Amino acid sequence: MAATYEAHRGQLEAILRAWGMPAISAAVTAEIMAWADLHGIDSHGISMIPSYDDRRRSGKTSMTVQPRVVVDKPVAALIDGGGGLGHYNSYTAMQLAISKARTVGVGIVGVRNSSHFGACGYYAKMAADAGFIGMVSTSASGIQVAPTGGAEAKYGTDPIAFAAPARDGEPFLLDMATTTVAAGRIRNKANEGLPTPDGWLVTKEGKPSNDPLEASQKGGFLTPLGGSAESSSYKGYGLAAMVNILAAGLSGATFPTDPSHTKKPGTMDIGHFFMAIDTGLLRDPAEFRAEVTAFCDSLRATKPADPNKPVMLAGDPERRNAALRRQEGIPVGPNLLAKVKAVAEASGAPWLLG
Repeated sequence: MAATYEAHRGQLEAILRAWGMPAISAAVTAEIMAWADLHGIDSHGISMIPSYDDRRRSGKTSMTVQPRVVVDKPVAALIDGGGGLGHYNSYTAMQLAISKARTVGVGIVGVRNSSHFGACGYYAKMAADAGFIGMVSTSASGIQVAPTGGAEAKYGTDPIAFAAPARDGEPFLLDMATTTVAAGRIRNKANEGLPTPDGWLVTKEGKPSNDPLEASQKGGFLTPLGGSAESSSYKGYGLAAMVNILAAGLSGATFPTDPSHTKKPGTMDIGHFFMAIDTGLLRDPAEFRAEVTAFCDSLRATKPADPNKPVMLAGDPERRNAALRRQEGIPVGPNLLAKVKAVAEASGAPWLLG
């Protein structure tokens, strides 16, 4: 089925409120999750509700705590998320980074003691919408990726996002996992009983697999970006290490190689990194925006290899998805919908999706 954006967002907020999340946190979290689904990032929106419910019930993620600033300096800050869900922690952190960038030109904020925060790109876009360059990264809870040449999982999908202001409403917006594909896309295949495409997964022996349960239940692995050493998977491996140094190392959260990672009482202890950069530090910001816009338009104007598939830029496919889903509604697979409905009913939240 497909629901309007308003109904979809409303359902998310209703469940979060039923879990005891404060009104402002629930509104922001529902907005970020619905934004992901609206833009076709189906791995980071409503599909996370069953997982969040499991973590809430097990005491690993709190729905009631509020983020707390524990270090505050002119250019940087550190936020303790209190073991809470990561969306409001991260929204607060990027708002603070933007505020510092307005004052001193650069703002850097780390978050520790947090949990899954949804789509990286949302927070990078916050900076771009404010006229700044934004960079965001996060460590992950699921340890499902073996380093290039390894046969043992050491880290997760460890995403990074980068955004820069260009034409209004069309920032350059790169949001990518450092694996070949985000784990949530594999979970979505499993929810609907579908095989995964070639290159996403390998068995514990390193052989190709199309089983969406390979990494989560059968000892296999997600592939680093690149897929194999011959296809430069060491680049994805290197990017993942960089992400963890920024997100876990700077904030003081546990690295994924730490035996205590995700095992501390009452928290997933995920770390996040946020940076906002004033484009006016080195030149006129209006000139910067104009030249970035022209650069992006020039890339889009590249002669396509297939006339029916124009060249796009980071952020373009998601904006097209959003325009389409605004008109046609946000689709949710029947198996996932049944799981979310069960969670809503168990929590006492009203059911708004038909």
